[in-house]
This record gives sequence, structure tokens and C-alpha cells, in this order.
Amino acid sequence: MSEEKIVKEPETPVKETITPLKCTIGAFLAGAMSYGSYNLTSAIATTFANKPIHTTNQIVANISSVVRSLVVGVVSLGIWVFGIVAIGLLALGIQLLVQNSKKQSPNT
Repeated sequence: MSEEKIVKEPETPVKETITPLKCTIGAFLAGAMSYGSYNLTSAIATTFANKPIHTTNQIVANISSVVRSLVVGVVSLGIWVFGIVAIGLLALGIQLLVQNSKKQSPNT
């Protein structure tokens, strides 16, 4: 039997243009995720505050305290990450609008 070699031609990369609308939509989504992360952090912190650790073992108390702090810290990190992304995308959209208006205005 003979084997046929199938040669795939390399695909040309598709260039997507960045538009102010895409930046605004992305900023809105990142802001919504930041707000959701804020609500989740508040709910977790409230739950942890309402349910104290009941133990006489100091090691268990220390480990559970560290785990609770890590959980709240990781979730609150999402607030900052998504918030900064939202601000950056909004700033990029404004920059694109300014650049487009400068290109379209007649030079005097």
C-alpha cells in the first residue's frame, strides 16, 4: 500500500482590527467581572466572619485562618485584575477615538 502525504499549507494569520466598540464591550465585561468578584469576596468574607473556628488545637486554628485568608485574598485579587483591565480597555478605546478623529480632521 502506498501512503499519500497530506501537506497542509500554512494559514495566513488573520489581522483583527481593534475598534473603540470592541474596547468598550471588553471594558464593560471586565467591569462586570470585577463587580461580580467584589460581591463574591463580600459574601465569602461575611460567611467566614459569621462562622468562627471552634477548636482547641492551635495548629488547626492557624491553618484554617491561613486558608481563609488565602481564599479571600485570591478572590479579591480578581477585583483588581479585572478592574485594571477594564480601565485599560476603556483608555485604549478613548485613545483609538482620538487617533481616528485626528486622522479624519483636515490638516490646517
